Formats: sequence, C-alpha cells, structure tokens
Amino acid sequence: MSTVKTKQITENITKESSDIDQTPGVTVGIPVLNEEDHIERVVSGFLNSNYPNLVEVLVADGGSTDRTREIVQELSEKDSRVKLIDNPDKFQSFALNRMIEQAEGEIFLRADGHCLYKEDYLEKNIEVFLETGARNVGGAQRYVAANPIQAGTALAVKSFLGNGGAKYMDENYEGYADTVFLGCFWTEDLREIGGFNTKNITNQDSELNLRLIENFGETVFVSPKIKSWYYPRDSYKKLFKQYFRYGRGRFLTKILHPKSSPIRGLTPFVFIFSLVIYLIADLVSSANLYFPHVAAFLVAVVLIESFRISVTNYKQFKEENWKGDTKSPGVLSLWWHTAFSVVVMQIGHFSGFSYQLLRKIFLRVKGW
Repeated sequence: MSTVKTKQITENITKESSDIDQTPGVTVGIPVLNEEDHIERVVSGFLNSNYPNLVEVLVADGGSTDRTREIVQELSEKDSRVKLIDNPDKFQSFALNRMIEQAEGEIFLRADGHCLYKEDYLEKNIEVFLETGARNVGGAQRYVAANPIQAGTALAVKSFLGNGGAKYMDENYEGYADTVFLGCFWTEDLREIGGFNTKNITNQDSELNLRLIENFGETVFVSPKIKSWYYPRDSYKKLFKQYFRYGRGRFLTKILHPKSSPIRGLTPFVFIFSLVIYLIADLVSSANLYFPHVAAFLVAVVLIESFRISVTNYKQFKEENWKGDTKSPGVLSLWWHTAFSVVVMQIGHFSGFSYQLLRKIFLRVKGW
C-alpha cells in the first residue's frame, strides 16, 4: 500500500469519517470460554467504537457452561455484526482459525474475552497498522488486578525476572519485536501462512509471529498507543498451571523455530536445570561446593528485586492497575506476592518445558 494512500486512510480514521470505502473493513475475533462476566462489555465496546468500518465481531465459543452463549446471542439479535461461532475443539488456536476462515474484513483484530480496552483501542490498532506497514501490530501486555495474587503477578512482569526482557512487556517500548499482545493482521496474511498452529495449545501467538517474521522479515510492531489491560490468574495454583502450559508451548515453538525462537523461552529451563545439577553435585561431592550460599544469594536477589519493583510502582499500581472492591494491598503485601509470583512463574515454566522435553525423548511425542 502506498505511503500517500496509507496517510489518506489514517486521516479518515482520525476524522471518524463515515466514508467506509476509504477504510479497510475489520473483523474482530474473540475466542471465549465461560466469559459471562465480561463478554457483553467487551463486545459492546467494539461495537461502539468510532472506527467507521467494523464489519463484524466474531465470538468463537469453546463450549461455555455459563451464560456466555446466551449473552452473545442476545447481542447478535440487537446487532447483526455480532456472530457466534462454535469451537468444539475448545482451544484458542482452533477458535482463531475458524474465525479467520469466516472473516469478511480485510483486517483481522484478535481480542480477548476478559481484557479491558481503552476506548480508542480499535482505532489505534488500525492507525499504527497502516502507518507502519507492519504485518502485525499490538500493544504491550498491561495488567490489572482485583486480588493480591493478581497484584503480585502484575508487578512481577515489570521485572526482568518476570518478563525475561520481552519488549512487548514494556509499556513504553515502541518498535519491532518478536511478538505482541493479541495482534492486528491482514486477514489474507493469516490465511497465507496457515493461521495459528493447532499443535501449540499455548504460545500460539508467539509461534505465529515467528512465522510472520520468517516469511516477511522484521514486521511485528509494538506501540504504546495501543492500550489494553489483562487480568492474570487469581490463584497461585492457576498461575502455576498457566506457566506450566507456557513452558510446554515454548518447547514446541523452539522445536518448530530452532533459530528464530527468543532465548528467553529457554532461560527458566536452563537456569533451574543447572541449579538442580549443582545441588546434586554438592550433595554427592566430598568437597564443599557452597550450594546453600548460592541458593541464599538467589533468594536475596528475588526479594530485593521484588521489593524494588513494589516500591517504585506502588503509586502507579494503586491509581491505574488496582481494580479490586477493597483497598489496594500495601507495599509489604505487594512485595511478598511479587516475589512469590516470580518463583511460581519460573518453576511452572521450567516444569512445563521439562515435561514436554521428556515426552519427546521417551514417548516420541512431537506435539501437545
């Protein structure tokens, strides 16, 4: 698309033009499962956006047992742009591919069923998408919290210990990266590269972005103008299970893209595996290898870094990220939960990566 044409379209978006022939049609795709508390707010937010050519909002349901489907049906009766799609395979990658197959918009905007979106989220995605010429654009993965455990996770990802240096986790970063949160694509690009990999039950976004980069070059763009907020898991058990699955997904992505996969996907496994070997060596060796001293040092690093993150982000967290019905947790509570979240995330990731590695070695299982 020419620079002149792109500029013209962008100006039309900014001016909220009613001339839909001058703006690309957009399909919003939302995979869901049991989202009755959020789905009406999310869908209505997109329907009420100022973008002049929203073609449809597709909601692919993976078998909800609450009122999610009923709510979507009610919304569809009021606005024909809302369409409910069945996803009998349940997982997001299948849902996304079904929506991509049916999408009528030139642009496919991937959304989540329980995120919070800034009112100009759709418009900013299209604006940045057309201005940069990237094949996928999105914002940073911002977090909100309604309980102390979510609060700890929301702060943990602000540290290198929790984000591994991922550019899409930095709210102020603008530029190219290896992945983004959610994403905005040309629908035809998604069809051309085969959609989302259904062998990756998690990490399917990162894997698809690596394929985009391998096919089109540096083309995944993160912009601070695009703002949404994600609710993390509300218990440590759920957080562990989430990162266990992330670890499994990262292993599969590494197998599919051995050269282009980011090193941070390997870091938790390599680090914790090395610690385990070090511990065993210290136990069986006649010499003192000082493992307890090293372990104490690492604990101190986690505690000090968690305290730094909690203190430096406390005011902003209270004002912007806390969405609970009660008073925001204090610094000491945030410190503890941030430190514990870091540990749970890393152990969960390591466990999932190890599990998938052992399945490949001993059971010859290549997929999920």
